[in-house]
Amino acid sequence: MTLIKSISGIRGTIGGHTGDTLNPLDIVKFTTAYATFMRRNGGNGQHADFNHNRPTIVVGRDARISGVMVDSVVCGTLMGMGYDVVNIGLATTPTTELTVRNLGADGGIIITASHNPRQWNALKLLNREGEFLTAADGAEVLKIAEEEDFEYADVDALGHYINCDEADDWHVDDVMALDLVDEDAVRNAHFKVCVDAINSVGGIILPKLLERLGVEYKILNSEPTGDFAHNPEPLEKNLGGIMDEMRSGNYDLGIVVDPDVDRLAFISEDGTMFGEEYTLVSVADYVLSHTPGSTVSNLSSTRALRDVTEKHGGVYAAAAVGEVNVTTKMKEVGAVIGGEGNGGVIYPESHYGRDALVGIALFLSSLARKGCKVSELRKIFPEYFIAKNRIDLTPSTDVDAILNKVKEMFAKQEDVQVNDIDGVKIDFPDKWVHLRKSNTEPIIRVYSEASTMDDADALGKQLMQVVLDMQ
Repeated sequence: MTLIKSISGIRGTIGGHTGDTLNPLDIVKFTTAYATFMRRNGGNGQHADFNHNRPTIVVGRDARISGVMVDSVVCGTLMGMGYDVVNIGLATTPTTELTVRNLGADGGIIITASHNPRQWNALKLLNREGEFLTAADGAEVLKIAEEEDFEYADVDALGHYINCDEADDWHVDDVMALDLVDEDAVRNAHFKVCVDAINSVGGIILPKLLERLGVEYKILNSEPTGDFAHNPEPLEKNLGGIMDEMRSGNYDLGIVVDPDVDRLAFISEDGTMFGEEYTLVSVADYVLSHTPGSTVSNLSSTRALRDVTEKHGGVYAAAAVGEVNVTTKMKEVGAVIGGEGNGGVIYPESHYGRDALVGIALFLSSLARKGCKVSELRKIFPEYFIAKNRIDLTPSTDVDAILNKVKEMFAKQEDVQVNDIDGVKIDFPDKWVHLRKSNTEPIIRVYSEASTMDDADALGKQLMQVVLDMQ
């Protein structure tokens, strides 16, 4: 059993002893710390729509089996802290983010463990913009939680509980209103798609989006039971069911999301993976063809985004791994689109958060306008392969010292660029390797990319051996 506290929130497995798992006592403590932080930082909004003068927090959850329990504890705690709670029920992460903004709420809590297995759950924390807390703010919440200097509301100042069932419709409306979402082109293309909703909230909201776009669809694993039909991370090794369905030849596109619908993967009409890394690349190519500008992804994402950006005359920038780091860099450089290579599309015209609905609508618009098959679209992008390896560490390993030595080894080599904003990334003219310390495990993650998988894996293992020789 595991409980992980980090600047991005708290997550863990359900059941077990306090302090070791995600359990009611720790949920109360962490939710109270967040409410305390928000109160100290101006969480005192006036919300006439609810006829109350209290600050308001939006709460949404994915369909995990433990969701009702966690939701009840979170909402009760917020009310005990004097916050009104707007509970939008079963909702995607981007839906919750947008609802915070749409209602002018003071913040939000998303109850989801994203792609983790069924026994996990988590709390993700939002500011009043509907965006994840910064690293500094997240660290402050952790500090408050450890101090446990809490003060709850008296009986006359308890918060109110409001159910809201309009959030999905607001989200779909927001997507459909985007200038680059071409409803007419998509409708006239008469697409047939197959969707794997992995028994969570995608099975609720994606039919609404596809119907608005005039797309014929079949949903696999549609019931939001939280009892996932397979490992919920949208990777090829977990997607045999929908890939087999696609090979029937009855569909133009396969769509796969994770349980909270912020990650997105596509499957071509022939049942082959479009490539998780190429979700962002393909959407960015479409956006850049109409809106020139810069792009951002994290250091462990494919170089293809840089290539596509430069093809359109834009400038690519890299960010440290983590959604909040990507959005911070996007704001800094004024990026028109960005995201992460794990299938996360961030489109500022909508909001600063990974959003599979936005990615689907833009991808279908691009495909409809181009009039090609998905497999044909894939072939227009540069071909890269990423190998993912890891180095297990001993308790005595000085990871920072090792990474500094790696940096020094390559810093003076010609035609090599070294980036140390998050671990060490070594960029060669035709390949790269990124080494970074895990925040949750005693390992170094080693990601490498080249024009073939063999070359990518060889590069990663070469650097792994360098590190092992230093231990």
